[in-house]
Amino acid sequence: MQVENFIAVNTSVEETILNGEKVLRVVKNKKLNEFDIDSIVKLKDFDFHNGTIEVEMLSKLLPDAPDFARGFIGIAFRIAEDNSAFESFYIRPTNSMTDDPVRKAHGCQYFSFPKYTFAYFREKNISDYEAPMNFGLNAWVKLTAKIFDDTAEFFLNDELTLTVKDLKHGKNLRGSAGFFLDTGTEAFYKNLKINKID
Repeated sequence: MQVENFIAVNTSVEETILNGEKVLRVVKNKKLNEFDIDSIVKLKDFDFHNGTIEVEMLSKLLPDAPDFARGFIGIAFRIAEDNSAFESFYIRPTNSMTDDPVRKAHGCQYFSFPKYTFAYFREKNISDYEAPMNFGLNAWVKLTAKIFDDTAEFFLNDELTLTVKDLKHGKNLRGSAGFFLDTGTEAFYKNLKINKID
């Protein structure tokens, strides 16, 4: 993965060395305090509809991360050219490290920008788009997303973690693919592989 192949949106992206490996480091723009916004990094000149996205990711908390930071890190896909719409899946690593059963249940999240954010689902008491997971900070996690029309399956370290059967933008949205992160996170990505099937 080379940084020149990506466009940073409300984020900064750079190549760096972590544990002897060349990786991408991404941080959200500190001026943006809203959750589940378009804080993404996307591939240039790339069109994705159906297929598989695989990446290894590692999350750390920034030194100035607020108390509500969870190490939010994941992917975005079918990103509209103007960034006005996309689908996303991310994990909350600190939630797997707590004894609080409510937080543990919110280990990972699907959301659909701009309307169907985690806040929308939480306010409506809709829990179908979240699941527990057991991966903490400072550890590489392999995320695999299998996407076909309006259905997506999300795997963490090859274990099926969440299935979404009604992607909120429907089956026709297409666009770029890349990474999502949120407040207080220092995100690292490597070994991105995308297999398009149409």
